[in-house]
Amino acid sequence: MTDIKRLTLGFAAFALVATQGLGAATATGSLSATVTVSATAKLTLSSATVTFPSADPDLSPSIAAAEGPVTITAKGKTSTGASISLTLLAGNDLLSGSGSIPISNVTWTASGAGFAAGTMSKTAAQTVASWTNSGNRTGTQTFALANSWIYAAGSYTTTAQYTLTAP
Repeated sequence: MTDIKRLTLGFAAFALVATQGLGAATATGSLSATVTVSATAKLTLSSATVTFPSADPDLSPSIAAAEGPVTITAKGKTSTGASISLTLLAGNDLLSGSGSIPISNVTWTASGAGFAAGTMSKTAAQTVASWTNSGNRTGTQTFALANSWIYAAGSYTTTAQYTLTAP
């Protein structure tokens, strides 16, 4: 009987060692990931020019731009809670030789989320669109010129600068 007890005790010891996983080992490690997102702005305009054809002020007190609406796509990345803005500033009045048409006679209507109607200015940038947080917006501006009999004949021009700011 002693041999049977020894044999049973041997099997029990072997079973205990086998369930503890002889030679098994585990190791862990960690990985750190970093992403840098910089403030970025991108602006696309469907047209870089607007023209207003000559018209009888009695029949057309407001002249729509011949190109129709200008489609604007504005994209910006900024910090959480920060505002992105798109503004427009004219370089001068509409000029033709010594003649001029006040730039404030050019207005626009707007469509699209965050876009606003406005009046051109050569002294203060006018808000075209604004929103909070990163994102992109697409909208339109439809320009019009207040027509008048007092405008001298000529070809009037000016430039205006859009500025998209994503702080």
